Amino acid sequence: MKSWLKIIVVTIVISFIVIQAIHAQPGNPGGDPDVPLGGIEWLLAAGAAFGAKKWLDRNKKR
Repeated sequence: MKSWLKIIVVTIVISFIVIQAIHAQPGNPGGDPDVPLGGIEWLLAAGAAFGAKKWLDRNKKR
């Protein structure tokens, strides 16, 4: 009788752990999450600013 009780308790505990693990998975956030500017965006912005400065300096000389 004790062995059946151990088997039932272990089965219930394992099934509880599995069910909790399944429900603990994060869902799809949906939509586009806000992301701060990364390295590439900063390099592109710096390149555009540098190019604009060069263009303005060249136009001032004329």
